[in-house]
Amino acid sequence: MKMVLNCRPLTVLIGVSLWLLLSCSLSYGTATDILCLQSIKKSLEDPYNYLSSSWIFGNNTEGSICKFTGVDCWHPDENRVLNIRLSDMGLKGQFPRGIVNCSSLTGLDLSSNKLFGNIPQDMAKILEFVTSLDLSSNDLSGEIPANLANCTYLNVLKLDHNRFTGQIPAEFSLLSRMKQFSVANNLLTGPVPQFKNATTSASNYANNLGLCGVPLDPCQAASKKSHTALIVAAAVGGVTVSALGVSIGIFFFMRRVSVKKKEDDPEGNKWAKVLKGAKGIKVSMFEKSVSKMKFNDLMKATSNFTKDNIIGLGRTGTMYKAVLDDGTSLMVKRLQESQHSEKEFMSEMATLGSVKHQNLVPLLGFCLAKKERLLVYKHMLNGTLHDQLHLVDDGGKLMQWPLRLKIGIGAARGLAWLHHNCIPRILHRNISSKCILLDVDFEPKISDFGLARLMNPIDTHLSTFVNGEFGDLGYVAPEYARTLVATPKGDVYSFGTVLLELVTGERPTHVAKAPENFKGNLVEWITQLSSDSQLHDAIDKSLVGTGVDGETFQFLKVARNCVASNPKERPSMFEVYQLLRAIGERYNFTIEDEMLMPSDIGDADCMDELIVAREVN
Repeated sequence: MKMVLNCRPLTVLIGVSLWLLLSCSLSYGTATDILCLQSIKKSLEDPYNYLSSSWIFGNNTEGSICKFTGVDCWHPDENRVLNIRLSDMGLKGQFPRGIVNCSSLTGLDLSSNKLFGNIPQDMAKILEFVTSLDLSSNDLSGEIPANLANCTYLNVLKLDHNRFTGQIPAEFSLLSRMKQFSVANNLLTGPVPQFKNATTSASNYANNLGLCGVPLDPCQAASKKSHTALIVAAAVGGVTVSALGVSIGIFFFMRRVSVKKKEDDPEGNKWAKVLKGAKGIKVSMFEKSVSKMKFNDLMKATSNFTKDNIIGLGRTGTMYKAVLDDGTSLMVKRLQESQHSEKEFMSEMATLGSVKHQNLVPLLGFCLAKKERLLVYKHMLNGTLHDQLHLVDDGGKLMQWPLRLKIGIGAARGLAWLHHNCIPRILHRNISSKCILLDVDFEPKISDFGLARLMNPIDTHLSTFVNGEFGDLGYVAPEYARTLVATPKGDVYSFGTVLLELVTGERPTHVAKAPENFKGNLVEWITQLSSDSQLHDAIDKSLVGTGVDGETFQFLKVARNCVASNPKERPSMFEVYQLLRAIGERYNFTIEDEMLMPSDIGDADCMDELIVAREVN
């Protein structure tokens, strides 16, 4: 390295070559990404019209494909696809090989669909720089290709709930970056891989024909022949990886310059590197109990805002987990670039920093670092309600009714306080099960309240809900699609969808219980049920017969009233809170709090008192 740095002519030559190479590569990549998405749309059957309604080609402007459902770009004004997230859409077909044309892709999620057939044997060529691959809950079969071990950037690999046979490739042990790995509920046999950094439990391998090895039962003593075969397989894998690295030589070195930012975060952490070592950048803290911090403390706590520390991606920004030297865990949100001035931002922070309630995620502080705007929150140990409710396939447990009711009541109390008692009153606009976080005691905390005002005017368009923070049109009130005007009753509708998730266990955009020809969302399914018996059948079967049938049915009726098509027929959030509170009276969940009886001011008269996003005319 020293020889290269001291040899100026060679440095210049490499720099020029790198510039030319990357120019060609990026130009080619953005041109082919459209072909990539066209190929995916063409090769997969789309029974619920998720792709048909959103993936409309013909607009050749840069960034046009970035508005497609399930598509994240490196930059909103550049046709370079970063992630493709098409989970739980009912898509049918074989693995779409056309994904190879998304040459800058780092994340692929096709889970919970109806894919069948084998995984392509040349996956390392198709997904050269993938860091996260989720093909779980499909109908894929055949052997898991050993070629996947050549996807050396893999951090997450989920293949559970399929019909894979044979053994897990021994070469997988060479994936040194692996953090999450799951092959539960397949037909696999033989030893499991021993990863260097991943922590796996028995649940990651459960329900297979005959897997063995730590953390499962020990494998039976193998013959010398089988030992030799295993050693040879691992050796061949090592040689293959080494040979691959040598063969691409300088080209691979140059490509890594552009790929490195893909390993870090969706835009590359170049922005953080520019600020690294900067002096005098302070973090303004609202909480006296939190020690004083500087920007460099946040850099250290988030490992320089690298991709491994990302715990959430969304319309308002990217959330990172931060661990301070004293062990304190925080969440740091890097807000999306905004047109609002520093003065406007400071004014909003002064407002949001004063908003305190037991059912809101505390905003502890903020930081202005040149053009960057960072928010510091308290870390919520149990993640999101969505993950706790829906991701039981990863070894989680089904939520029992008392806990679901407790979460519903607490979240209603927080949202009602924002609507009726907070001064100034606040509309959320993005309520979903993914923005309700759970602390160590599973007390619900609403996140991202008040951030709508920090978004650019163009971001208030309906398309932001399609590709936005939560990605589910199932939460959006029908009147918003017509008027693009946010109202308190719109929040009630979104919260009603969350209540339906709690009591039915179904996802907002895909209903497993519905007839095969039903193409609507959860709200549409519930509203078309006409009899009490049909409504009873909609309740999560794990709750039926546990002595709470009356409570679950009353809860379901409250949720159904919240999602009435006519906003005037929906209750206010204060009424929703009181109704749920009455249902949970015997559990003593609620406390005497500061919730006051709201005035009888109508929604239209309240608008001047509400923090609402700037609407598109």
